[in-house]
Amino acid sequence: MSESTGLVAGAPTRAGSVRVVLHRLLGAIFVIWATASITFGVQSLLPGDRAELMINAAAGTFTQPTAAELAAVNAKYGFDRPFWEQYLHYIGGVLQGDLGESYQSHRPVTELIAGQIAPTLALALAWAIAIAMTVFSGGRDGPVARAFGGFQVIKAVAPPYWIGTILLAVFAIHLRWVPVEGGGGLQGLILPSLALAIPLSGFIGQIIRAEFGRVLEQPFVTSARMRGMGNLAVRLRHVLRHAVLPGITLSGWALGSLFSGAAVIETVFARPGIGGLLVTGTATRDIPLVTGIIIASAAAYVIANLIVDLLYPIIDPRLKQS
Repeated sequence: MSESTGLVAGAPTRAGSVRVVLHRLLGAIFVIWATASITFGVQSLLPGDRAELMINAAAGTFTQPTAAELAAVNAKYGFDRPFWEQYLHYIGGVLQGDLGESYQSHRPVTELIAGQIAPTLALALAWAIAIAMTVFSGGRDGPVARAFGGFQVIKAVAPPYWIGTILLAVFAIHLRWVPVEGGGGLQGLILPSLALAIPLSGFIGQIIRAEFGRVLEQPFVTSARMRGMGNLAVRLRHVLRHAVLPGITLSGWALGSLFSGAAVIETVFARPGIGGLLVTGTATRDIPLVTGIIIASAAAYVIANLIVDLLYPIIDPRLKQS
């Protein structure tokens, strides 16, 4: 009797979870579609001849192209078609995972965006720094713990470009461990990613640290210690899983903001990145590139928030009941 009751009681919960996930997925699809539509419309309807801008950008001149040159570009990229036809063609490609080809570099937009992993890497580094410092100093009241807490505040308020400049001066110019500018590959990503990650780790760390101290006072922590569990094990296995929930909530927002913050860091390190691509694409009316970058940023934000929502009940099973 009790088993059947448990199954019946559990079924609505599972069905409700599926409905919630489907609702969030539909919302995510709508946000991405709206982002693609608005960006495409704004870029397409801006004043100025796109074909002329493309020809001048490719040639590095500001002369008036001939009618034949303009006609060739318009025909190649479909600029001479009605707006609704251009829109449907583009949205059809997006639905198939094709963001088009950059007008200037003549490379797939997905390929250009895929090479810009600094924001994602920065978020992972920020979490690693924040958790390491929190587990070590959270809930303690000694001078070292207070020093760590003060350091987190400094990190949280420090501008990324200022941190980037210091990292550049120390590790690239003085120690010569990494390239000074424009470094390619993983080595060239280290300092830009750290410059983005350090302020974010201070912000996330402050939130986790406050929650960490509160969770340490809960009865289940005392119970775990009475069973003989060591202090580090208690912090990692019991306290941390509850304390990270506020930080996880912020991560969805953080990933989206990192894409915009990356543009400033790229300037400091003279590194080609998603911010520079966006500026160049906007100046030359490179619609596939601009729209693709904005879609990728929106998708990263939406997916990160969706993952956050799905992680909540896994980290804290009590949330399944609510």
